[in-house]
Amino acid sequence: MRTVDLFAGCGGLSLGFQNAGFDIISAFDYWIPAIEVYKENFQHPIYKQDLSTHEAYTPVANFNPEIIIGGPPCQDFSSAGKRDESFGRADLTLKFANIVSCVKPQWFVMENVERIVKSEVLKTVIKIFKQNGYGLTSSILNASYCGVPQSRKRYFLIGQLNGEDNILNNYLKKNQSQKPMTVFEYLGNSLDIEYFYRHPRSYQRRAIFSIHEPSPTVRGVNRPIPKTYKKHKGDACDVTDKLRPLTTIERSYIQTFPKTFKFKGNKSNLEQMIGNAVPVKLAEYVAHCILEYVEDSSNNITAYLPNVQLKLF
Repeated sequence: MRTVDLFAGCGGLSLGFQNAGFDIISAFDYWIPAIEVYKENFQHPIYKQDLSTHEAYTPVANFNPEIIIGGPPCQDFSSAGKRDESFGRADLTLKFANIVSCVKPQWFVMENVERIVKSEVLKTVIKIFKQNGYGLTSSILNASYCGVPQSRKRYFLIGQLNGEDNILNNYLKKNQSQKPMTVFEYLGNSLDIEYFYRHPRSYQRRAIFSIHEPSPTVRGVNRPIPKTYKKHKGDACDVTDKLRPLTTIERSYIQTFPKTFKFKGNKSNLEQMIGNAVPVKLAEYVAHCILEYVEDSSNNITAYLPNVQLKLF
């Protein structure tokens, strides 16, 4: 399918869908550091475009996409943010819905944080999509059951024009693994560590993890171990001189970016774009579920056609 990625960031969603066989023909974002990284890794163009404007749908429509994918900025819903929809970034989720409804691709995929299900914005977005003829499937996926060594829950809303609601539920469920993927299962001993530190939002939470479990959610900040940190009862080991946080590039591996993916820019920007990205393998998982449904639907139609022909002649 001809695919356009909105709010593309550095390209996690694009790469996952591309790996699954989708034809990514263009991408759009407004943050220059992410755009520069995207350009380094893809052959198709990415455009600097303010997607909050009324005219934003026109350049997207010019590509005549069969599917629009995107992860509108989620800070207003995120547990790491202030969770205040009045800040204005939630409006970009509405903009995504409006662009899709104007362009009318056959499919769309919208990704966001789990907490969006409690927002008023999502109710409005679903109403917009239903009014424009989309059958909707919504699901909260834990990335660690979808090929990603990270406990990261994300909300997906998938729409098919003139389709039925919940058509993808079975596909999104049946293809998940039986147990969560660990860092060791994905990366082996390549990190050359057994434990690592991930700075918690509160010292009431654990901060030290083993490679023999999924990583916690990769966020947009990455801090060293404070000298005052005291072991939490849930930590996987004691605080030692060898204990360290993951490096920026190691965090990209946890987000399942391949080692061939090229990152450039300052550390702060890279940490943010990696933390904000859709894990590549999670995007690939969703893309494969869509393709499996499309293939099954096509086979069902093919099987039905000979019976129709016999009746006609």
